[in-house]
Amino acid sequence: MKKITLTLVLAFSCALFAGAQSAGYRFIEASDLNLIGKLFPDTPNPYHRVDTVKFKGFTASENNQVRCASGLAVVFRTNSSTITVKTEYGPAYNAVNTMPIAYRGYDLYIKKEGEWLWAAAGATKPEKSGDNLVLIKNMDNSEKECLLYLPIYNELLSVKIGVDRNAEISAIESPFRHRVGIFGSSFTHGISTSRAGMSYPAQFTRHTGIQMLSLGCSGNSKLQPYFADVLCAADVDALVFDSFSNPSAELIEERLFPFIERIQKAHPDIPLIFQRTIYREKRNFDLATEKFEAEKQAMSDSLMAIAVKKYDNVYYVRANATDELHESSVDGIHPGDHGYTIWARSIEKPVLRILKKYGIR
Repeated sequence: MKKITLTLVLAFSCALFAGAQSAGYRFIEASDLNLIGKLFPDTPNPYHRVDTVKFKGFTASENNQVRCASGLAVVFRTNSSTITVKTEYGPAYNAVNTMPIAYRGYDLYIKKEGEWLWAAAGATKPEKSGDNLVLIKNMDNSEKECLLYLPIYNELLSVKIGVDRNAEISAIESPFRHRVGIFGSSFTHGISTSRAGMSYPAQFTRHTGIQMLSLGCSGNSKLQPYFADVLCAADVDALVFDSFSNPSAELIEERLFPFIERIQKAHPDIPLIFQRTIYREKRNFDLATEKFEAEKQAMSDSLMAIAVKKYDNVYYVRANATDELHESSVDGIHPGDHGYTIWARSIEKPVLRILKKYGIR
């Protein structure tokens, strides 16, 4: 009886503490503001990137990944001095090569003098998932335009943004132009970033103003026909691919041309921009990795030389994520933030040049 009473007291105390945490704020569901970065605006769960009831063929891993919020962000205006977040999580990812702030946390930018300036990032501990996370406080009460990136590798069931009880908060129009879909591997997903806004598609979007809609799926960008079907159904102005990072040379040879043809049938007039996979630092001394990676790159180079002549509106650009000191890798496979910055800058000019031909600028 004493144990039951103690349990009830503890539960009541925790509830009082949680209530006290939230007492000074009012909350609004993030999806009731303006959720950007989505290939499909109308998924039943607004924080899913793909409706996995509508689209079939995914493996269990892929099914989980397309329900994660990588690349999604909320844009809003507020005069609050404090911004907080309360989250109801679904299944979560956990790994040693990515910061928890990136895979289960939030990354906030605020516009200052016309530029997006980093403001705050944070995540709750797993055992305190539902707590009210104070991202930033002690700001002035001027009106601010905010860009809040959602966790890259966690399913989200609810995201509530909190502001001072008497402050205003409202949706704003997307500050980014056009709809450029990007399908890719763990690189595009943002694995090994320190925070959610540091993936190369997110950096490209902030730096150029061109909106990239990310469908990065870690380990699973292998030119699959069912992913082509997803891209065929998307309302996009252009498509970019990081599609040579995961498959072997043999898979590339087998799947590339059917993949292009499937997508071109649905999108005959938009540019399809393929990226050469980056150099992985694991190749430096591992001979088996060197052989595998060299074969992949040789195959994609060979086939894309044919593809750009065989198909209209198909392009091939070279991405780079390695600095001259070869110090940009986290685990020999994935770049860190600096490497992803190099990547975003390496494709910026060639991609913008191609997009300009189609009136996307």
